[in-house]
Amino acid sequence: AQSPNGQSLLVTSNEVSKTVAIFTFTPPTRISDIQGAGHVSPLVGKTVNVAGIVTAVSSNGFFIQDPNPDNNLATSEGIFVFRGSAGSKPTVGDSVRVNGTVSEFRGSPVRNADLSLTQITATGDTAGFTVLSSGNALPAATVIGQAGRIPPNQVIANDAVNGSVEGSPFDPAEDGIDFYESLEGMRVQVNNAIAVGPTSSFGEIPVIADKGANAGERTERGGIYVRPTDFNPERIIIDDVIVTREPEVNVGDTFTSPIVGVLDYSFSNFKLLNTEPLTVASGGLQREVTHLVGGEDQLTVASFNVENLDPKKEDRAKVDGQSSSNVDDDLGDGKFDALASRIVNNLKSPDIISLEEIQDNTGAEINDGVVDATTTYQLLIQAIQTAGGPSYQFRSVNPAEGQDGGQPGGNIRVGFLFNPDRVSFVDRLGGGATTNTSLVNGDLSASPGRLLDTNLANGNAFANSRKPLVGEFEFQGNRVIIVGNHFNSKGGDEPLFGRFQPPTLTSETQRNQQAQIVRQFVDDLLSADPKANVIVAGDLNDFQFSKPLDILTQGGALSNLYDLLPANEQYSYNFEGNAQVLDHLLVSANLKPLAELDVVHINSEFAQQDSDHDPLVARFQFVDALVPVDGSTQSVGF
Repeated sequence: AQSPNGQSLLVTSNEVSKTVAIFTFTPPTRISDIQGAGHVSPLVGKTVNVAGIVTAVSSNGFFIQDPNPDNNLATSEGIFVFRGSAGSKPTVGDSVRVNGTVSEFRGSPVRNADLSLTQITATGDTAGFTVLSSGNALPAATVIGQAGRIPPNQVIANDAVNGSVEGSPFDPAEDGIDFYESLEGMRVQVNNAIAVGPTSSFGEIPVIADKGANAGERTERGGIYVRPTDFNPERIIIDDVIVTREPEVNVGDTFTSPIVGVLDYSFSNFKLLNTEPLTVASGGLQREVTHLVGGEDQLTVASFNVENLDPKKEDRAKVDGQSSSNVDDDLGDGKFDALASRIVNNLKSPDIISLEEIQDNTGAEINDGVVDATTTYQLLIQAIQTAGGPSYQFRSVNPAEGQDGGQPGGNIRVGFLFNPDRVSFVDRLGGGATTNTSLVNGDLSASPGRLLDTNLANGNAFANSRKPLVGEFEFQGNRVIIVGNHFNSKGGDEPLFGRFQPPTLTSETQRNQQAQIVRQFVDDLLSADPKANVIVAGDLNDFQFSKPLDILTQGGALSNLYDLLPANEQYSYNFEGNAQVLDHLLVSANLKPLAELDVVHINSEFAQQDSDHDPLVARFQFVDALVPVDGSTQSVGF
């Protein structure tokens, strides 16, 4: 017989009172022993023999859970068994005994900044599983929310030691990253879920539980937005690894039955792999139409990232890696017509549009020597006319081949569309891919022209990144200078739910440098003319409370028009359920009292998108604007 607590037993003979043997019995390993109270198993590298009920089966393994949990909420009762191509897998409801090695999987190829997934590797000749019985009831799912364990709704991690949560204090009650780790591999359930982001191209849907009862600040349209100290750890990402073909969901849609599945970790996030089909009720979200329309004395200016727009279906043999992911057919798929309809019907044909991610005439075909984008612009202009809009003209500066980042071969750039019946473009020759724009006797040296890094002491601020485009416009006798931008992306930053906390934002360094160059140019303009009408527009790839935006706005030389909006309307992008600001319109002091702003939510909240960004529209009242002066008002004109 085995001692209940695994201690040594003293065995004696019935006939003689003398010791004949001493046996030591080791208790069986339990899943909670493997998981431990932390992010890394205390049994890594050990061979284990462990029992559990199969709760889910995927393409490369299966999940098991202990039907008799311990009393420690910090230790998960579930775990993934990796089988790879080893062969058979059990069936959900089987009671199994698994023999294998405890390992920590950090992605393939290795994603160094990610958390690791604790698993049992059971792929070798001596590893595997034995089915003990079938048809067993599954362990009850742990509810994430009011009827079970309520997740932290502000703190992701605040007690990392030496910058890593691995080996740090483990506090599931306060730290979101520890909360989900304590449920890794277990059956979980989310009740009364509401979508806070659309279904992604990866089949992922971010939700919050209990109709948002425990959630942070909500947008006016049902999402949840980031704040300087709150990136919303209460978001739960549903993934289609087990049940494929997730429904197309928009922000605000609700789930009419509980979402049940197992909790996994992959690609920088904890994921709820639902094991039952999802049932969804539409929240009725509609695409917005701006209320800011230009008038006789009202100028409208928009910023719109059109997401790698190009006119050609690429030859797969000519794109980077010969990958199908680098081939699209924007023209054949109707993207030009869709964008045109949005510009005419939702944005109401702004007088000037700063466009980001315009690709060259051959799209993502690499090293073909093509950098011109005239066809791209003209096809969009024609589509706008067909949709009932004005006959726009464009201005742009072609980049040097392969120097501006983005999709390889696409040569994305910033460009301007403008309605010549409403505004005039002041053309000043001299702009080029490698020519910096400056001021000469108070005038632009080129229009359109690019801003470059002319001081390379700390590297090139615009290396492998889009260069700002400067253009001079006239409206009703008023000169307006616009700097269109597309700062470098956040790619390469450490993830919110990664092992390094707080995440290092490596990409921010370059955006800081880019912001400093744009700010210096604005300062030069205002030094030459303190009343200059300057607009800094575009996809700055950072939040309104970030360091790059602080650089641009410090001292009041530029004001962010988001300040005119309530906090719950300040977003133009949705990343994994976090509504956030990436696109901006900043203005000089002369324009600030004349301005209105509208973020036109037509993309970021919807599964069907024409772009992944929402456009911004600003309107400026140039005549008879009332400007507060010492508590009074006065009529001004320019």
